[in-house]
Amino acid sequence: MKILMAASEATPFAKTGGLADVLGALPVSLQARGEEVAVALPMYRSASPHLKDSERVYDGLAVTLGNTTWVCSIRRLIHRGLPFFFVDCPALYDRDRLYGEAGVDYSDNHIRFGVFAHAVLAIMRGIFRPDVIHCHDWQASLIAALIATKFRLDPTFYGIKRLLTIHNLGYQGLFPKTAVRELGLSQSVMHPSSMEFFGQLNLLKGGIVYSHAINTVSQGYAREIQTEEYGFGLDGLLRSRARDLSGIVNGVDYEEWSPEKDRYIATAYNTDDVSAKQICKRDLLETFGLPATHLKRPVIGIVSRFATQKGFDLIEEIADQLAREDISLTVIGTGEPRYEEMFRRLAETYPDKIAVRVTYSDELSHKIEAGSDMFLMPSRYEPCGLNQIYSLRYGTLPIVRATGGLDDTINERNGFKFREYSGPALLAAIRSALQAFKNPERWQELVRNAMQCDFSWNASAAEYSALYRRMAG
Repeated sequence: MKILMAASEATPFAKTGGLADVLGALPVSLQARGEEVAVALPMYRSASPHLKDSERVYDGLAVTLGNTTWVCSIRRLIHRGLPFFFVDCPALYDRDRLYGEAGVDYSDNHIRFGVFAHAVLAIMRGIFRPDVIHCHDWQASLIAALIATKFRLDPTFYGIKRLLTIHNLGYQGLFPKTAVRELGLSQSVMHPSSMEFFGQLNLLKGGIVYSHAINTVSQGYAREIQTEEYGFGLDGLLRSRARDLSGIVNGVDYEEWSPEKDRYIATAYNTDDVSAKQICKRDLLETFGLPATHLKRPVIGIVSRFATQKGFDLIEEIADQLAREDISLTVIGTGEPRYEEMFRRLAETYPDKIAVRVTYSDELSHKIEAGSDMFLMPSRYEPCGLNQIYSLRYGTLPIVRATGGLDDTINERNGFKFREYSGPALLAAIRSALQAFKNPERWQELVRNAMQCDFSWNASAAEYSALYRRMAG
C-alpha cells in the first residue's frame, strides 16, 4: 500500500520528543515490510543542513489562507531509502525553534501548520497519491479536516483513507475562533459536532472527527483517553469513536539505541558481559563531574522534557528526601522554567550527588542510558514513552508510574512501578529499587530480563500494516 505520513517532526531533521523518533523509524520498518511510504515535514532551520542533496520537485506553490498568500516550494530527499518531502516556506519555518521560544508558542502556529496542511494536499495531488494519509498529532490534523470539508467534492481525494495517530492528547492545537477566518475555513466548523471546543477552534478535534480511524501509541493510553481524568475534554468524543480507536505501542530503533552498537558510549556491552556497563557508569560520572568514588552507589538517570506531565512536581515534592539517599542523580533536559530552576537549585545544593545539564544532547542522553543503574519516569500520564524502552535494552532498570505505555511495557520482572500519583508513592518505588540494588544476584537477574525485552519496530509495523488494510477494506 502507498502510505503518506504527515508530521511536524522526524529525526534527524527536527526533534523535540518521541514523535520525531517514531517518524524516523516507523516508515523505514513499514517499507521493509513491503509498503511504499513517504513522509511530509515542514522545512525548519534545523533540517537545512541535512538537505544538501535534496531536489526541488515543486516550485511556486501558492497557498492562500484568508487574505494572505504564502508561496512555498517542495523539496524531496531520499533518506534511508524512502522519500521525505519538505515544505519550504522560510517566513514560517526558518526559526530558532519548532513551535515557540522561551516557553511561549509562536502566535502564528495555526497559519504555519495550516500552510503545511495545504502543501501536503498538493503533494497528494501531484507528487505522491497515497492509499492512506497518516496524520500525526494536531499539527497534521487539519489535513483530514480539509479533505472532509473544504475539499470534500474534489475527486483527487476520493478513496484515500485518513488515519490520525494521537501521540499526546494534552496538546490539541487550540486557537481563538478568529483562526477560522485566518485559515480560510467555513464558519460551519465552529460547531460542537465539528471543530468547536468551548468557543475555540480545536485542530486535533478536527482530526478525530474527520479521520476514518484513530490510534494512539499504546493500548493503555487508548483506554485512558476515553476517561474524564485523561481525556482533556475530548473523552466523550473519543468514547463515541471507540470502535475506530486502537492502540499500537511504539517500537524503538535498536540501530540507534543499543549498547552493542552505540557510538556515544564509553564501551559496548551486551547480556553476555554486562560488567562492561561499569565502564560506561564511570564515564557518566566523569562527564557530569561527579566523584568516581560513587561508582558503587546506584546512579539514577533522567532524560526528559521538564514538564508537569512528566511528574516533576512529584520530584520537587521529594527532592530533599531523595538527595539524602545513597544515590547519584544525573539529569538532562529543558522545559518549564520552574523545573529548570528546581534542578539547578538541587545541583547547587547537592553538588556531590546531583548533576544537571539544562540542554538537549543526543550524546549525553545515550551516556545516561548506558551509565545509569536506574531510569526515572514518574509521569502523570505517558502515552507511550520511549526512554523506558531504551533503558530496558541498556540494562538500566526503569522506575515508572503505572500509566499509559509505561504500564504496558514495565513489570515486576524488568523494573519498578507505582500507581498513586503522589510524592510518597514515588519515593517508596525508588526505595524498592535501591533495596533490590543491594542484592547483586537479584539485580543482575532483573538487568538480564530487561535487556532481553524486544520492542523493535517489527511487531509495531506489522500492526500498522494490518490497520491500513482494515481501513482499506
